[in-house]
Amino acid sequence: MIKLRSKRFCRGNSKLGSGGGNGVKGQEKGEIKWELRPGGMLVQKRETAESVGEGMITVRVSTVSKWHEISIESTSTFGELKMILSLVSGLEPREQRLLFRGKEREDCEYLHMVGVRDKDKVLLLEDPAIKERKLHALSTPCRTISV
Repeated sequence: MIKLRSKRFCRGNSKLGSGGGNGVKGQEKGEIKWELRPGGMLVQKRETAESVGEGMITVRVSTVSKWHEISIESTSTFGELKMILSLVSGLEPREQRLLFRGKEREDCEYLHMVGVRDKDKVLLLEDPAIKERKLHALSTPCRTISV
């Protein structure tokens, strides 16, 4: 019969508590902290606050004629960025199309998972199908109905 030892997820200066003292101070300092990424992967948490996926970033959003600098959490989604842009640009989120690195991004995609970093450029376009519907609605004359 084989007896298996359970694995410990902490670093310590001594092996399995064979050092002096009760080992509490060593575990507090050397304990590994874990985080769950949006993709479902369990990874070791980074020590610095400047690492990728943490903190505020500034995204430069370019429309056809204007630039907007938006400060947003790096772990936000493109849908959340669209909500902020709707306040600035006047376009509703469903009317917006965001392009990053030449690809249109979905609302559920996370900024840090796609690779958006501080001072990166995102292109904002108006959805052509909705733009066409707006123009078609404006071109049809209004009819007055009298009863």
